[in-house]
Amino acid sequence: MTAFDELMAHQRETEALSQVAGRLGWDQETMMARGASEQRSEEMSAMEGVLHARRTDPRVGEWLAQAEAPGPVGQAQLRHIRRSYARMTKVPASLAQEIARVTSMAQGIWAEARAKDDVAAFLPTLGQVIALRQQEAAALAAGGDLYDALIDDYEPGATAASIGAIFDRMRPRLVALREAVLGASHQPAKLQGVFPRDAQMQMARDLATAFGYDWNRGRLDLAVHPFSSGSGDDARITTRVVESDPFNCFYSTIHEVGHACYELGIDPAYRLTPLGAGVSMGVHESQSRIYENQMGRGRAFTGWMHGQMQARFGDFGIADPEAFYGTVNRVQPGFIRTEADEVHYNLHIMMRFDLERALIRGDLAVADLEGAWNDRFQADFGVAVERPSQGMLQDVHWSVGLFGYFPTYSLGNVYAGCLNKALRAAVPDLDQDLARGDARSGTAWLRDNLQRHGGLYEPREVIARACGFEPSEEPLLDYLETKFRAIYRL
Repeated sequence: MTAFDELMAHQRETEALSQVAGRLGWDQETMMARGASEQRSEEMSAMEGVLHARRTDPRVGEWLAQAEAPGPVGQAQLRHIRRSYARMTKVPASLAQEIARVTSMAQGIWAEARAKDDVAAFLPTLGQVIALRQQEAAALAAGGDLYDALIDDYEPGATAASIGAIFDRMRPRLVALREAVLGASHQPAKLQGVFPRDAQMQMARDLATAFGYDWNRGRLDLAVHPFSSGSGDDARITTRVVESDPFNCFYSTIHEVGHACYELGIDPAYRLTPLGAGVSMGVHESQSRIYENQMGRGRAFTGWMHGQMQARFGDFGIADPEAFYGTVNRVQPGFIRTEADEVHYNLHIMMRFDLERALIRGDLAVADLEGAWNDRFQADFGVAVERPSQGMLQDVHWSVGLFGYFPTYSLGNVYAGCLNKALRAAVPDLDQDLARGDARSGTAWLRDNLQRHGGLYEPREVIARACGFEPSEEPLLDYLETKFRAIYRL
């Protein structure tokens, strides 16, 4: 065997073990008995120890020094392995294991604190998580910016400065649009009523099918915070049900289908290799957001959804499909990021970006986080946070150490705006299909032009290749202004 072949065989086993670790995480958030959390944290720590040892094995460095890549795909494989090896060898195994152990425990502590609206019960653990991630960032940054070192885990090549510049350009237009629609004389009706859980879950399955989810390689379960998990031939999704708000379930499902379909759409030849997963969280989010928003919340698809809801729930107070389209896209200041409308969503991310950057840099103490969150939310949204589950306890991310992850949500929206512009030009009959509840012409274009490449290209490159132009925030902002000025008759 050549050095390249030996390296890839080693990597294949590492990727397989990583999938096993991911399945442990999926189980913890969906089916695991609550009393098993302490044992699970030890299991996760042990798995992380094995994975860290494999990723930092000295033979990897030797193979990398000797390997000759057989063509562009092989070169991309080596690029990913070199990057991972360079990063992982900077982080002590003991630190990697402790992060895995503490974040596994922290997820359960956060969930209980959220249920009880008890910030004090969570803060000591959050402090531990932040301290560990600061240590990791210091090891990776080599004297550079700690937060940049963490962002690089999720969006290679991005920095706080580059993301901040995008946000600075987006904020004025988003704020102006928000003020215009909230002040408009025409306001869409709010959905009201009770929508039984079982009927919601059945419709959620049908929505997943409409967007091409492969049930032979996936499943739908309930979780406190919806997520997707896995890749290759096992990409699972979760959702949640609120009987007074079926959109929560429906659009969480479509969103997670976007993530799962990205993983399922990757070239099978890349399975269990570094190219066999989404290239970055920003690109990943572009898939979930274009499925959820540009296709799922568009006039054509909501027209089909309206008929489906009438058939399943009877008269729910909105008889006209056009009025229903307005209701689906109703703009209102809300506490919960995952339920935010398209106009407000990125403002939620900008707030979290500023807060977590301050936490990692040591400019904001953990004890002061709740007050800082509430003050910033009041300033940005004009609404006072009533309880912690509406505020700093609403998201799972910080409990599991995902600092640097939040800004990729807005990058995903930016990329989705670009992809939507290209998609509409390439598939002019898309809305006719969506009006029949069939998104496959859109999802097929995304699979062929982006998803199948997995990690072959760098994040911005894969977007540019799919779109035919360099990504920017302009297509997203233009789309939002056109859509919401029409809905609100401005």
